[in-house]
Amino acid sequence: MDKKKEKKTTVGKESYDRLLKTPDTLDPIELQRAMHEDYEKNINECVDRSLKDFDGDFYIIVETEKERLMENVLRNYFFGRQSCPTPSYDQTVYKYDRSAGVVSFLWVVPSKDTCEMMRDNALNIAPEERVLRDFVIDFYEGRLMKLAKKLNGEKLDSPFLA
Repeated sequence: MDKKKEKKTTVGKESYDRLLKTPDTLDPIELQRAMHEDYEKNINECVDRSLKDFDGDFYIIVETEKERLMENVLRNYFFGRQSCPTPSYDQTVYKYDRSAGVVSFLWVVPSKDTCEMMRDNALNIAPEERVLRDFVIDFYEGRLMKLAKKLNGEKLDSPFLA
């Protein structure tokens, strides 16, 4: 009986407790790993759902959002779509090749604040963060948009299809 009455910790309580606690680590790599414990599982579930919804190849988009009232709580939302999305902040994009049964990583664009910091300090970014910096630069210089248009069969210099 006592096990059934056990209360689960709410997100709000966990968020409050974490605000009061000194972080165990400030290493962004470790923080990122902790946030993505179930990430791969969620990608696979999204692929399974999308295989039923779409014919041919499709894209898996992961949007990361901060909770409005709990700024230290980030949530990832996973969804599929037939066309390649327009690159935007807080977004990770994968392409699923149905014939090969393979998920390929296309890009990641972090938060606006992170993008601006990386753009403004591009030469001073730590070596382990340079891949992310390169995606940020590609985002600002329009190369990710060109890739999205190419994958969608759009003309590069107009909103129309080729």
